[in-house]
Amino acid sequence: MSKNTLKQVKTRKEMTKAQWTWFLIRKNKMAYIMVAPFMILFFIFTIIPVVLSLLLSFTSFNMLEPPEFVFMSNYITLFLDDDLFMTALKNTLIFAAITGPASYIISFCVAWFINELPPKIRSIVTLIFYAPSIAGNVYLIWGTMFADDAYGYVNGFLLDLGLIDTPILFFHNAKYVMPLCIVVALWTSLGTSFLSFIAGLQGINKSLFEAGAIDGIKNRWQELWYITLPSMKPQLMFGAILAITGSFGFGGIVSALAGNPPVDYVGYTLSHHLGEYQGNRWEVGYAAAISFLMFLMQIGANVLVTKMISKLGE
Repeated sequence: MSKNTLKQVKTRKEMTKAQWTWFLIRKNKMAYIMVAPFMILFFIFTIIPVVLSLLLSFTSFNMLEPPEFVFMSNYITLFLDDDLFMTALKNTLIFAAITGPASYIISFCVAWFINELPPKIRSIVTLIFYAPSIAGNVYLIWGTMFADDAYGYVNGFLLDLGLIDTPILFFHNAKYVMPLCIVVALWTSLGTSFLSFIAGLQGINKSLFEAGAIDGIKNRWQELWYITLPSMKPQLMFGAILAITGSFGFGGIVSALAGNPPVDYVGYTLSHHLGEYQGNRWEVGYAAAISFLMFLMQIGANVLVTKMISKLGE
């Protein structure tokens, strides 16, 4: 141990926790200066809105009059006197439970498949799979395919085969809205997380596989569990956060394809309910309670996924 290290250890023992923290800040001041712009913006546009949302959720506020403190009244109303909220909560949990894990697994499997391709082919296939997530007319394509008249491709195909006598109103029929919207969500899920998985797979040190073979790893599945996944935990975590956020923000897809509100409120989510009270009724306190509950749900899902990913390779 060097003299500087011994001196630092001795200094650490003589300092309080606050003094040691301030010492480290001064020692790494350039690093803190570099991250300061991001932290300032994060504090202004993320931390402050979350805190304000929590405070407003305990008030009755219509944007025109001063907030009136009502304590837990908004939350009690949500769970005991708002049947539409319970419908929205159920639909949101169903969508999140299906689209979140499914899109995450599909993104990783596709990335793993593309990573095995030759470099020249890899870039082309990556573009093919990534295109749906950035295509601005993706809803137009699906809306045309499942149009409610004979000009829709699916209806036209079924009519030609004689399987149906009249066109099916796909996005105006409660039986088809949720399945179709889930399919579209999965179709558009190969976004940034998909690219991060490819980057993580390509960044794995190849010598780890050689060392694994010496240690007794015999097949690709063991390589995946003991080498590949533990080596790309940061990318897996990043993709999980995007999947969780996307699964709870499912309302935009439903609105684009089935309208707002959808038929019989099938596919009606918390984001629809939030928009109704915030944008149409101007009940900001009530909307804040909805948004804070959504925030807690996403935080809970994030904590659960973090614990699962941290155990990879054990």
